[in-house]
Amino acid sequence: MSDSLLAATGLLSPSVAGQALALDSMELEQQRQMTIKAANVTLHYETDGKSYVINMIDTPGHIDFTGRVTRSLRAIDGACVVCDAVEGVMTQTETVTRQALEERVRPVLYINKIDRLVKELRLNPEQMQNWLAKIISNFNQLINVYAEPEYREKWKVSIQDSSVAFGSAKDRWGFNFDIAQKRGVKFADIYESYTSGNISELAEKCPLHDAVLSMVVKHHPPPHVAQAYRIPKIWPGDINSDLGKSLVNCDDNGPIVMMITNVIVDPQAGVIATGRLFSGTVRSGDRVHLIGAKREERIQSVNIFMGSHREIVNDIPAGNIPALLGLEHARAGETLGIEKGISSFESIKYVSEPVVTIAVESKHPRDLPKLVEGLRRLVIEDPTLVVKINEESGETLLSGMGVLHLEIASSLLQDMDLEIVTSPPLINYRETIRKPAGPFMAKSPNRHNKLFLRVEPLTEEIVTMIRTGQLNENMDKKALATILRDKGWTPDEARKVISIEERGNMLVDATKGVQFLQESMDSILSGFNDILGSGPLAYEFVRGVKVVLDHYVPHEDPAHRTYAQLMPASRRGILAALLSADPVLLEPMQGIEVKCPSDQIGAVAGVISSKRGKMLNVVQKEILTIIDGEIPASETFDLSEMMRGATAGKAIWNLHFKAWTPVPTSMLSQIVTETRKRKGLSPEPPNPSEFIDRE
Repeated sequence: MSDSLLAATGLLSPSVAGQALALDSMELEQQRQMTIKAANVTLHYETDGKSYVINMIDTPGHIDFTGRVTRSLRAIDGACVVCDAVEGVMTQTETVTRQALEERVRPVLYINKIDRLVKELRLNPEQMQNWLAKIISNFNQLINVYAEPEYREKWKVSIQDSSVAFGSAKDRWGFNFDIAQKRGVKFADIYESYTSGNISELAEKCPLHDAVLSMVVKHHPPPHVAQAYRIPKIWPGDINSDLGKSLVNCDDNGPIVMMITNVIVDPQAGVIATGRLFSGTVRSGDRVHLIGAKREERIQSVNIFMGSHREIVNDIPAGNIPALLGLEHARAGETLGIEKGISSFESIKYVSEPVVTIAVESKHPRDLPKLVEGLRRLVIEDPTLVVKINEESGETLLSGMGVLHLEIASSLLQDMDLEIVTSPPLINYRETIRKPAGPFMAKSPNRHNKLFLRVEPLTEEIVTMIRTGQLNENMDKKALATILRDKGWTPDEARKVISIEERGNMLVDATKGVQFLQESMDSILSGFNDILGSGPLAYEFVRGVKVVLDHYVPHEDPAHRTYAQLMPASRRGILAALLSADPVLLEPMQGIEVKCPSDQIGAVAGVISSKRGKMLNVVQKEILTIIDGEIPASETFDLSEMMRGATAGKAIWNLHFKAWTPVPTSMLSQIVTETRKRKGLSPEPPNPSEFIDRE
């Protein structure tokens, strides 16, 4: 599809459009016939005697690379959602449409592979129209559910206003309602073209690029219109300030403000930061501030990306997507400004969490520095990858969204001339508690300070609000207290939240009239953060826990209440409380959507149940059956072999992260023991009595 658009604007020879896959420039993308990285290109399109410049980002469709879609959505104002004519609205369609609407990005719909309706489903023109009407209705249902009230009706798509296009990217034809009226095309003509095999005429009469680009020009807003309603949503600063007005008006002459959405490490050029310029004009040689990194850096050159190639332009105005060289400390999600201390854009929230891990090591010890540098590059380019070094075993652990995500990451490391050895994939667990416990007293190593700590489980609703950024440390304390009181917290605890940890944990100060607390809090907080990164059961991240400091008895002399005394005491107190609060491991549960002929339902059900999964819903759609279910991530490694074997290859399925659920009690001790052994720990978790101090 993107090849057709490039060919239409003169960037690609029409003879190779469709085979060149110009925006999938990586060798891996070409081999696997799938998009892995987001690619930017600027198109020049003319219609009705007017010229338009369209900044386009081609994003991946696979669930493991959703992070790239999430980041790209911040840089754009409109999304063209591509949907398969046979598969219809799939899980990933729903995920990215929801994210687009949360960012106030206006969607239009392009239904691809219309040829499958004729060749595979054997539908006549009337049946085709009914089938497609259902897909449009399902898509509008998503807008109904996820759009904000003021955009709900305005942004729904319909055939009549040409916000829906139909086509076949492989055969390079497409049309929307306006084009169908102008050129006299009906579904009967499509049917006729495929039954008679005369498709090239159709591509000449209705080229795909006209259908898609005319729909974009008609429905997607220009930057100065979009920023007026998007900035209040994505930027927390004062809209009525001079800077706020410049952002809302997309002012070329205003101060430079840009959000970096993608970073590439080029072996020759160094770090290339790409993002949306919301205000001002960037020029080569400008000095700018990276707000999060608190650094001033100089822009060496201003470029724009044309697929995999970079074109140097010396300056570029607001509303565009520049690629800047010279910003060594730039990272995705960073705000860049000409002034110090401006408000940063809202941080980008990812839908999924890394749930699969592999251990990576270099085959030859001499390559270790190269491996460290390679991993650093990967994490800069893809922040959804997490690298962690296990201090107990010395392993370098790489965590990602799924097995494919890690497979691609490993291939990229090998492309850097690195010989690496990887372990089989391992599942990431989380730890939480099922009941309150405490308060427990913990004494500092010198026995002069006493901390009294207790823990409680947080509700899933509050954990979700922390994960999505609705509750965070930087928000107004009164607003935070109001939300927590509404969720059933006592007024005292709601007012005194000390820390909100991004994985879904909180530290609350419930002490009254304690001396020296303020200066000791950083040390207590360090103990809290340390335990949350390595829980007591299996050294996995802790999730969904409220830690409450009930009382603190400090020593009067500052020399006796240092970090070295209070951090271990805080750790011990929280450990004792967690181990006494019925701790449990949480495993990642994957949602599974299977499409198969109706005679294969029994086989699919057998595979899902043999994997500790369950079926939640079965829907019949013409000749296809759609099964929705859930299956633990730890059971999915050999799913493809089993599913293909059971259904003779007739089932198509996809997996997506759904939720964290408790590990079954019967399996808990075995998983804890195996995980602890793998991490070089003693097989049995500690006993709470080891950490409880007596008076």
